[in-house]
Amino acid sequence: MSNILRSFSSLYFATLLMVLASGVLTTYLGLRLAADSAAQIWIGGMMSAYYLGLVAGSKIGHRLIARVGHIRAFVASAGITTASALGHALIDDLAIWLVLRLLVGMGMMCMYMVLESWLNEQADSKNRGTVFASYMIVSYLGLVLGQLAISLNPELTLKPLLIVAMCFALCIVPLALTRRIHPAPLQPAPLKIKLFWQKVPQSLTTIAMAGVIVGSFYGLAPAYIAHSGASTEQVAAYMATTVIAGLLAQWPMGRLSDKIRRSRLIRTNTVLLGAVVLCIAILPLSGVLQLLFTFAFGILAFTLYPLATAMANQNVEQEHRVALSATILLTFGLGACIGPLLASAFMQLVGNSMLYGFMALCTLLLFLRLTQVNYQQKQQDKELPQDYVMASGDLVSSPLAAALDPRVDQQMVQEQMVHPHHPDADLPTADQELSSQDSNGMSAAESVTGTVTIEAEPDKPQQSDHNKPA
Repeated sequence: MSNILRSFSSLYFATLLMVLASGVLTTYLGLRLAADSAAQIWIGGMMSAYYLGLVAGSKIGHRLIARVGHIRAFVASAGITTASALGHALIDDLAIWLVLRLLVGMGMMCMYMVLESWLNEQADSKNRGTVFASYMIVSYLGLVLGQLAISLNPELTLKPLLIVAMCFALCIVPLALTRRIHPAPLQPAPLKIKLFWQKVPQSLTTIAMAGVIVGSFYGLAPAYIAHSGASTEQVAAYMATTVIAGLLAQWPMGRLSDKIRRSRLIRTNTVLLGAVVLCIAILPLSGVLQLLFTFAFGILAFTLYPLATAMANQNVEQEHRVALSATILLTFGLGACIGPLLASAFMQLVGNSMLYGFMALCTLLLFLRLTQVNYQQKQQDKELPQDYVMASGDLVSSPLAAALDPRVDQQMVQEQMVHPHHPDADLPTADQELSSQDSNGMSAAESVTGTVTIEAEPDKPQQSDHNKPA
């Protein structure tokens, strides 16, 4: 573990600074808009614009990295992201803020692609799991540190934006000075959305709903807590507690999914998550009890995506997994774009409690859809062809029909088929047919143009005589 951390220290340190800056910016914007009494739809729109930028950046990032290489693409993206973050301090127009959030999302996706493709190429089969597990731990640690940085600046001045700019600028340094081998250019992954929605519908439905729930939480939870009268420090503690729960749940849930069928585990997770968010929406929670419920929410909500991803990969062939990864990222990104907009609309119409009420509705729809798909798949398994199928059509009147009858002598069938009009060929009587039953229950026939062999399948049981066509 220590050797891996040292080997990839530059990439991990860049990831830590980048995610820390992103976490500070997301929470700061939510609190700033809530303090300015902005409509909930604007707060949701900010997060939707960010995830829309992530989706768009996946395509732009591939082209940029292929054209100029990983390090130059990372530097350019970090520069654009830094300028966009500082733009929030210069302009107060919310429409411009949406554009800035879009640019931040595009830059972040490009930087993610640089880091993850670099790690994927430099890691080998012996340490790949440990490398990416460490990467996820560093990412969650960056999110937690971002919430703690917000708590150190509760006045919501320009200081958090300066911290964001500094972190985005400093994350360039480790990659610029790294001595690791430069990775090969990326190859665009093809999208096969229709194919995978038919092949793994439960997984992609879960991933889409996970995007809706997680996107709604990151975009609107700071404003939701702030509107309940919590201070900036309490909002930061609330967000940090949820992220820590998601981090701690990854390993145990992964081990559990190796022992329990993943489709059943996802449905159980969905039911428990629905109960938790419904309690948060209805009960007047505060203090430690509120932190306990959001801790449970983090455990259940942040494990839906990895569970669904694992279930999708176990049902897809190796050669399709690159395309599957692209489809999964697109599905999650689109869900995260739509979620904050819908949740903010519900909150504006009904009240702040509808953030978790909306999540409860999402879990209900997800459970109903998963149950429906699971039932349909079981019915399809029952309707698979059986071992014995009644012959019909032209085969009944064909000379080969006699070859399928076990009561007919094999040698006699061959003579009849080779010389059907031979004057000395006598037709077998019924007693002769019954006495010449083949011990194997099937027979073969040879024609003038070739040989047709019809044998019993070894994995299928023989049929009894009263089930065979007369």
